[in-house]
Amino acid sequence: MELKRFQRAALDTLKDYLDRARLTADPEQAFSATLRQREPERNPSPYRTLPGLPGVPNVCLRLPTGGGKTLLAAHTIAVAGRSYLEKDYPVVLWLVPTNTIRKQTAEALKKPSHPYRAAIDEAFDGRVSVFDISEITQIRPQDLTDQVSIIVCTIQSLKAKNTEGRKAYAHSESFEPHFSHVPENAPGLERAEDGPGKGKIKFSFVNLMAVHQPLVIVDEAHKAGTNLSFEMLAALRPACIVEFTATPNTDPQNGSNILFRASAAEVKAAQMIKLPIILTEHPDWRAAVHDAIETRAQLADTAKSDARYIRPLVLFQAQDRGQDVTVEVL
Repeated sequence: MELKRFQRAALDTLKDYLDRARLTADPEQAFSATLRQREPERNPSPYRTLPGLPGVPNVCLRLPTGGGKTLLAAHTIAVAGRSYLEKDYPVVLWLVPTNTIRKQTAEALKKPSHPYRAAIDEAFDGRVSVFDISEITQIRPQDLTDQVSIIVCTIQSLKAKNTEGRKAYAHSESFEPHFSHVPENAPGLERAEDGPGKGKIKFSFVNLMAVHQPLVIVDEAHKAGTNLSFEMLAALRPACIVEFTATPNTDPQNGSNILFRASAAEVKAAQMIKLPIILTEHPDWRAAVHDAIETRAQLADTAKSDARYIRPLVLFQAQDRGQDVTVEVL
């Protein structure tokens, strides 16, 4: 599937950033330099280093709904592998917000005829394996070294505070072959706290990912941007994190590092959105809310004179608790 102009621009920007991050070993400096090059008239936003992950590139590509986020995520594997990871066959942990999306994503990535899989096959000569989180015991050591391996799971399934998450952290003999060449004193891995194996490395899925330091692709990360999620990410020891979302967290303290933005107008111009879109920018959120209410009222008056009357609606998205524009403030 041929990429649209804004999609190519997104991948080019990501490549520039990762090239800089690899050469400078400074993701923050690379972020500022890339934004200055792309938008010289704007001051770069502050870069946020994730807790427990110093030196790990962590950026967000903001694309409107309908902008092909998952297709770009598929192309990102080759971009990150060549520009930053310097691996012929990256290990990829693909995180999604829900089980429904997990199943849909895994199914699409497993289907050779699907554009997502086709993009990855083309980049890696078909040497690709895809695993749903329910299939992780089927992963062989050679899968993680001789071909691209993509593991699709929900963010919740890697949280140790729920039953599903505990499985990912638990010791399992089925993973033992993966650790045959891992030194017993290898740093950064979880170890058994009791029992006959006390102090030894756990043969767990989380430790397996930590050994291979995966590329982490996150779909709609703002839906799981809690401290618990950051602790989980740190345990995985990712080499690089790339988020794809239409609505990133823009909080100055805890927000996403937005590297690239595509507007709804660009997506519409690329004929990826068929509905008419009229955009108006406002200096602040209060002005946007006021104008939205006024516009809804005007549309309501217009609709009254139409026999096919449809009541116009206005939708507002408030911020989470602890941020400025909560439900109560709005």
